[in-house]
Amino acid sequence: MFSHTSIPTVLISFVALLFSLSVHEASHATAAYLLDDDTAARMGRMTLNPLAHIDPIGTVLFPLLGLLFGGFFIGWAKPVMFNPARLTRRFQMKISSAMIALAGPLSNIILAILFMAGTTLAVRLMAPNMQHRVDLYLAAFSGPDTLMSMGLDTGQVVLLGMGGALVRLNMLLAAFNLIPLGPLDGAGVLGGFLPDRLQYRYNNFRYNRFWFIGLMLLMYIGVLRWLLLPTFLLMQAVLNPIARIILGA
Repeated sequence: MFSHTSIPTVLISFVALLFSLSVHEASHATAAYLLDDDTAARMGRMTLNPLAHIDPIGTVLFPLLGLLFGGFFIGWAKPVMFNPARLTRRFQMKISSAMIALAGPLSNIILAILFMAGTTLAVRLMAPNMQHRVDLYLAAFSGPDTLMSMGLDTGQVVLLGMGGALVRLNMLLAAFNLIPLGPLDGAGVLGGFLPDRLQYRYNNFRYNRFWFIGLMLLMYIGVLRWLLLPTFLLMQAVLNPIARIILGA
């Protein structure tokens, strides 16, 4: 089933996924709390403990199916609940809801930048010359198998492999969640800009129970990759200059 994916790659990817999803969901809960609704905080969702956020389908099944059909890990955690009636009156209710939705993918973008900087700095400290730095930098994003083939010790493989996985995965999570379809955060953000007369119709559309099947189908036929590509490329355009500066290129 996973004949082309090694066990170290799967383990590192799942650890990176659990951490990234925990930050993502805790960011939703924190945004709601800052907007005066403590519903998620009282439900124990304002935490980085992955046990509070795991969804059997989104955190386990969907990533494995993504590996099987699309060659990449992607997924989601249990949705963070909030009570629109308790949100601050400083903003319109739909604007506050959009801000809560945006907090998740924004946290993934921030994580991608931070781990890009950290991983690139680690590469610079390990590599004595520019060519070695570039090779090591590219290997960090190719997975632990490539790093092991370069003769690195276990600690270096885990450090760079985890760093590369966290950057790549957080870019994917941000891009995936910004798709304005179904229950994804992009739909919540888009809802904040729709006229009030369209809100009810749009909510009926985005919460249709067939969206999970639709997402699986998009992944299976390869369309999901193309939906992720624009956001993914935009983030690369932001991250690559940071990497070049730190590498000294």
